[in-house]
Amino acid sequence: MTDRPDKFFQGTEMPTAGWWEALWSHPAGVLVAVGLRSGMTVIDLCSGDGWFTLQIAKVARHVSAIDIDTNLLEIARHRLVESGVTNCDFIAGDAYDIVKLAGPADFVFMANAFHGVPDRSRLAQAVASALKADGYFAIVNWHKRSREETPILGEPRGPKTELRMSPEETIESVEGRGLKYKRLSKYRPITMALCFSVSAHESQ
Repeated sequence: MTDRPDKFFQGTEMPTAGWWEALWSHPAGVLVAVGLRSGMTVIDLCSGDGWFTLQIAKVARHVSAIDIDTNLLEIARHRLVESGVTNCDFIAGDAYDIVKLAGPADFVFMANAFHGVPDRSRLAQAVASALKADGYFAIVNWHKRSREETPILGEPRGPKTELRMSPEETIESVEGRGLKYKRLSKYRPITMALCFSVSAHESQ
């Protein structure tokens, strides 16, 4: 087990060789489905090793990849450099500090991390503050099923069973904190994505 930085969101299993790519074999399609569009300014929050960051950068005008783990950020940096992509800033920092670290953004994307956030309401408020008036927040998470029921490449994967959240629990954690629920996208039996927009009162 590798050491994790202070304030690292616990319960977010980091991808090991092969399984993350197997789960998200077409990340670009996922991003389009949750609202990524050409020309957007995007924040990839808790970006990890950049598997989604690269595909975001290929579409967006600019992307800020934020993660508290500098080692993962360095892997992400190499991934984008190898692909000749230059419209990305790699920012080491706490996700709660998103407003100070980047933004304002058209779109905030967060995959495989929300279930591990200790204070989800606080994070939702921070994301709302980092978004433009017509901005969107997409959360990609695991279905609320036992870990044994979500195998990838023959092994149970994803967060511990007790950390998993239903769509209703996710919506309750986010809505009313400057964001409102828009839609749920079910990509497969293992994962789902929920999309939120800035509340009308937030954009006044």
